[in-house]
Formats: sequence, C-alpha cells, structure tokens
Amino acid sequence: MRSIQRRLSLGLISVMVIVGLVLAQTSLWLFEAGLQRYLEAGLRNDSENLLVALVRGPNGVQLDEHRLSPAYQRPFSGHYFRIDFTDTHWRSRSLWDQELPRLPEAGLKGNLQLGPEGQQLLVLRSDYKRFGQLISISVAQDYTPVRESFRLMRQIGLVLGLAALLLVLILQRVTVRRALRPLETVREQIAQLQQGQRSQLDTQVPLELEPLVAQINHLLAHTEDSLKRSRNALGNLGHALKTPLAVLLSVASNEQLKAHPELAKLLREQLDHVQQRLNRELNRARLAGETLPGALFDCEKELPGLLATLSVIHGEHLDLSYHVTPGLQLPWDREDLLELLGNLLDNACKWADAEIRLNISDTAHSYVLVVEDDGPGIPHIQRDQVFSRGTRLDEQIDGHGLGLGIVRDIAEVWGGGLQLQESELGGLKVWVELPKRQA
Repeated sequence: MRSIQRRLSLGLISVMVIVGLVLAQTSLWLFEAGLQRYLEAGLRNDSENLLVALVRGPNGVQLDEHRLSPAYQRPFSGHYFRIDFTDTHWRSRSLWDQELPRLPEAGLKGNLQLGPEGQQLLVLRSDYKRFGQLISISVAQDYTPVRESFRLMRQIGLVLGLAALLLVLILQRVTVRRALRPLETVREQIAQLQQGQRSQLDTQVPLELEPLVAQINHLLAHTEDSLKRSRNALGNLGHALKTPLAVLLSVASNEQLKAHPELAKLLREQLDHVQQRLNRELNRARLAGETLPGALFDCEKELPGLLATLSVIHGEHLDLSYHVTPGLQLPWDREDLLELLGNLLDNACKWADAEIRLNISDTAHSYVLVVEDDGPGIPHIQRDQVFSRGTRLDEQIDGHGLGLGIVRDIAEVWGGGLQLQESELGGLKVWVELPKRQA
C-alpha cells in the first residue's frame, strides 16, 4: 500500500510541477505581452505628441520645448526620445551623455540597456513625413520596474504554488488512503487467514473488490473441501486396509510358511513397514478434528480433549497435566500441532510410570513446548538415535519409533528446534521451541 501511495504521490507531483510551470510561464508571458501592448499605446501617443511639437521656425524645423513633458528634461528619468532627420538627429536631455540607438526599422523593441544603472528600455520607432521630409521618432521608457514586478510576482507565485502543491499532496494522501482502506482491510484479513484467525474474507467490500474477495473465498472453500475429502479418504483407506493387513500378518506366521523361513521373514518385514505407515496415518486422523484448515490452535480448548484421548488409549493410571499461558493461541495449523503434541505425549505415555507434564509458554520471539515424564529417560549418548525413523531403544514397548522423528521434522519446517534433556521428574524432557510467525 505504501508503494502505491508513493507512486501516486510522485506521479501527482510530476504532473502538477510540469503543468504548474507551463501555466505559470504561459500566464506571465501573456501578461507581459498584454502590458507591452498597453505601454506601446502610451509610447505611440508620446511619439505623436513629439511630432506635434515639431514646428517651422526662422531656421527651419524646430522643436517646441514648451510642449515637451518635464520627464524628458530630467536626467535618466526613464523617458527618452530621439528624432532623426535626413542628416541629423535630436535627443532628449534625459539621455544626458548617453545615446539612444536608432532602430533599424519601425516597430517596438525591448531589452535595450541604457545608463549607469542598466535600465532596460522599451523602444518604439515611428516614421512620419512632415514639412516635406521624412522624420523618424523613437521614444523609450524604462521597463526595469515592470521586470522587477514580474520577478516579485514569480517569487510569490512560486511560494503559492508550493503551498498549493503541499495542500494538494495532503488532500491526495488522505483521499488515496481512504480509497485504499478497503484494500488494506483485505490485506489484514489475508494476514489473519495466514495466522488462522479467520476462515474467509468479509464480503462487505466496495463493488470493485467484490470479484476478488469472491474468488479468494471460493478458493478457500475449495481448499477446505479438498482437505476434508483427503483426510476422510485417508481414514477410510486406512480402516479398509487394516483388516486385510491383519489377515496377511496372520498368514505370514502360519505353520505352512515354516518350510520357507526366508520368505516368511521377508513377508513379515514388509508387512511391518506397511503397518507402521498405516498406524501413523490412522493416529493422525484419529487425533485430528473437524476444525477448519489454518485455524489457530487454542490450547485451553484443544488440550483437554487430546489428553483425554491419550488417557483412554494408554490407561487412566497415568496422571497427565498441563500448564499454558491463559488465552494462548498458537498460530499454526491445528492438525499439525495435534500431530506434534500427540506424538510427544504418546511417546511420554509409553515410557512414563505415573506422571506426565505438558507446559506451553510464549516468550518475546518464540513459543516453548515442554513435555516431561517420570520414566527411565534416555542416556545422553543414545539421544541422537531416537530421531531416526523406526529406531526403538526398547523392542518391548509398543510402537514403531516414528514419534520424535516426526516432531523434529515438523519443528524444522516451522523454523524451530527440538532438544532432549533430563527431566526433574527423573525421566525425559523434550524441549521444542517454535519462532513466532510474522504476518
């Protein structure tokens, strides 16, 4: 979401800066062109007044100074003129010791500099015919104050433009955030799906998001249905094969196969492998419930039933107790956690004399699961052997040696680890640490 907002903000800034610069430059150019036309009208009026001030005198054509504006008498006043005849020219006293250049042709000309202060002049040349001769009159006006006003306007416009851009960005950010809020809500709900806190997305969304939410919910429902059918099929297959497998084991021990001891041994070994795999999947199907896939594992809700099931399987003489942080929920699939805890507790029940303890707690960065029993324990040098699938340290104990290997595999998949330690009860202590998952 932040990247979308960033891209929208950068795009909006680019468009507004480009459009703003074009509009500002165009507006200033149009304003300056209009002002020049206005000043041109004033300069043309001054040129005609100078033409009227030309009179015939005793020595020929003369300039009546009484008809001139006082600005033409004051040095560098900002108003100047030049009158060109065939072989001579006159200039205003305001020019002082400067010379106003004669334009090569009639019309308006800007950006001419004059005087020690570097005045920028706007000059208009007009050609007339009076008293039988051609007369060229050039009048000029200092354009510097107008340019300064333009510079000030440009600075004010820049400040106002930046303020407007900042305001638009704030409004755009607020608008985009409101517009993307439904997407952020959907993202949070997908994160909750990952954490197992919900099974579907809310359908109360804007019209544009309804197809997306509908497709995701359809996919979730399809996945849930597929998982349920797979688990049911696995359970049905296991139960269907259990009886034929028992018959085959009985046949393998039949007196008729004593004449073929190698064949009988091979048959029993292969049937034992099949039975190990079958019992493992049946145990998982028996411990797994009907909770939706991906649901959180609620310790206070799930553990009593799990312990009760194990108590029925292994006998009520065992004291199975647990302690968990109040309200603790583990963010993993319920069936996988039931398999992990089921294998840990099932292994403890097989070896314990009378007492089994389960403790589940959470730290800043992980969850810790500890199972202890008061059985004989495992010597330190033999602890690595029990993680091998099918390895059993005591053949008299019922089982197939798969439990702790399965637990370690699940813990490693989740990025955690498993350790075997000595318990305060005198038996084995299995310590499992699972890192907290980030949404």
